[in-house]
Amino acid sequence: MLFAIHAIDRTGALPTRLANYDAHKTFLSDTSRFGVRIVMSGPLVADDGATMIGSLFLIEAPGRAEVEAFNRADPFAAAGIWENVTITGFLRRQG
Repeated sequence: MLFAIHAIDRTGALPTRLANYDAHKTFLSDTSRFGVRIVMSGPLVADDGATMIGSLFLIEAPGRAEVEAFNRADPFAAAGIWENVTITGFLRRQG
């Protein structure tokens, strides 16, 4: 099953995001221990097209519990970067 993770940064989180970026990238490089696969991911950006304001993931996983465990273990979550995280099932229609 596919799941979308939509995470919005808390106000003023950009310096913390940048300080934890390498740990976040390393974490994302091997998701096998969670039983999930990243289909695609990347930062959400402000209307200027550059300023990072959140994260978006499309995850393939057996169920929601695996996605929640994966998300909780992300260094960005541990650093308190995200103010609001929504995990929603997703049905692929195109692409």
